[in-house]
Amino acid sequence: MDKKKIGILAACAAAVCIIVFGGIYLTRNIGKSDKVISEEKASSKLTKLVNNISPSTAEPVKSPVEYDAVEDEASELPDIETCDITAKATTQLYAEIYSSPEKAGTGTDGWLCEMADEFNRQGYSVNGQKISVQIRKVNSGQALDYIASGKAVPDGLSPSNMLWVDMLNSRGVKTETISESMVGNVAGILLSEETNKKIMEKYGTVDLKAITEATEAGEFAMGYTNPFASSAGLNFLICTLERYDLKNPLSDTAVQGFQKFQKNVPFVALTTMQMRDAAEKGSLDGFILEYQSYINDAVLSKNYKFTPFGYRHDNPLVAVGEISQDKKEVLKKFAEYCATEEAVKRASDYGFNGMPDYVPEYENVSGDILIAAQKLYKTNKDTGRPVIGVFVTDVSGSMDGSPLRALQDSLINSMKYINSDNYIGLVSYSNDVTIELPIGKFDLNQQSLFKGAVENLYANGGTATFDGICVAMDMINKAMEQYPDAKPMLFVLSDGETNSGCSLNDIRDILSSLKIPVYTIGYNADLEALQNISAVNEAASIDASTDDVVYQLKNLFNASM
Repeated sequence: MDKKKIGILAACAAAVCIIVFGGIYLTRNIGKSDKVISEEKASSKLTKLVNNISPSTAEPVKSPVEYDAVEDEASELPDIETCDITAKATTQLYAEIYSSPEKAGTGTDGWLCEMADEFNRQGYSVNGQKISVQIRKVNSGQALDYIASGKAVPDGLSPSNMLWVDMLNSRGVKTETISESMVGNVAGILLSEETNKKIMEKYGTVDLKAITEATEAGEFAMGYTNPFASSAGLNFLICTLERYDLKNPLSDTAVQGFQKFQKNVPFVALTTMQMRDAAEKGSLDGFILEYQSYINDAVLSKNYKFTPFGYRHDNPLVAVGEISQDKKEVLKKFAEYCATEEAVKRASDYGFNGMPDYVPEYENVSGDILIAAQKLYKTNKDTGRPVIGVFVTDVSGSMDGSPLRALQDSLINSMKYINSDNYIGLVSYSNDVTIELPIGKFDLNQQSLFKGAVENLYANGGTATFDGICVAMDMINKAMEQYPDAKPMLFVLSDGETNSGCSLNDIRDILSSLKIPVYTIGYNADLEALQNISAVNEAASIDASTDDVVYQLKNLFNASM
């Protein structure tokens, strides 16, 4: 096929994407009003459904709760092979680099992989040996966990920003900077045209200070990503704290300011995709994203204004640990190759190196403060409002064996990431629904009952997923009468195969009206079915294989519980 035809096809594909996603954006609120019923009608309808379901209540069973004094991070992490190699080494002497996804994927997100493949074909050598590099795509937060725990340690690391490197250093991991910037990028806050205009008119400027003040005042809905996993989320967290107290972002002043801000944040997204879906449906007026992703999305760049914030995302490259001098030379030669004129031009074509004149208004922050900021987020994100959460567990016959064991192990392991001032219950379902544990404050007694209930689950029968959800919603609805300021959450752990009882269409309007987000965790699952459940109220749907479900739930609970 000649270049002219390829160009025509590419233009057509781009036009189709713009039409499709533009349609999603422009029609995101169409059809909502006729699906929404009043809370009173929703509660009444729910009560009738639950009466028909007629759930049973299990006898309470306690099990000793034993948390290790030192958390075993390595055991919670999946095998490193679950993270894809996106550019493969071609020689015996090579350096493996863990890279953040925005440059280690495909298409415009595949710049580093293309550089690696081309570098490997050049025939460079060190001390007479041919050399190459290998790129493994690993989220920056997860890469930190692998390295700090010692479970998997690469020769080089290229996270989105230096914040992760600072945290590694504070955790005792030695690093050596090979390149301060492999490719340039900036984190930013995207505001709808209308919201951007309102903030400009009221505050005279659009920057992080004005945006946080407007969020505090409840003038618009702002979202950001999990600061334990996301580079932009971590950046946003520390800069928000510094905005309240630049000299001491951990002070009482900073904490109080963060609590005021956080009170008007609808949710912290587990993933960027979850956050973008919420924005497309009109649930958010502003959210965070890197400039390279923003500029490559025709719909976003047309409908949202980008305001840079915080520390630059200049994708450094560091050597990790005590690697050989030869491997350091491999990393240095690769960094030099990525700095050539052709490499820089291609990076710019892919949306990188934008906003080169942006200079952070903040000074460097230590890794110790960043680690403390994450802990501060965990304890202050709910601003004194407890979470009322019910876990809905699939114990149908299709969950027998490894899926159920994975579910049990992951829930028991993840208990320690649920704040003890939250209120937690447990429901199981097959053909019938059982309230395994009524909602109660997650103190040591409730934790013991929760663990005992999880350990006693067994698989048998059919799959009435939405019956289980109905019972859990009813439990939450009644608990909210006692704790009206609490944040409701529902977690469905299933393989997604519903074959009895209610359907999603039967309860969709109840979910929409009661606004209970339903996080779904799939075990070898029918993911589309679970995603449809989560999509009703913009919650996340997790594809959790038996290898990584423990780590996935840890991230979910750190962000949400």
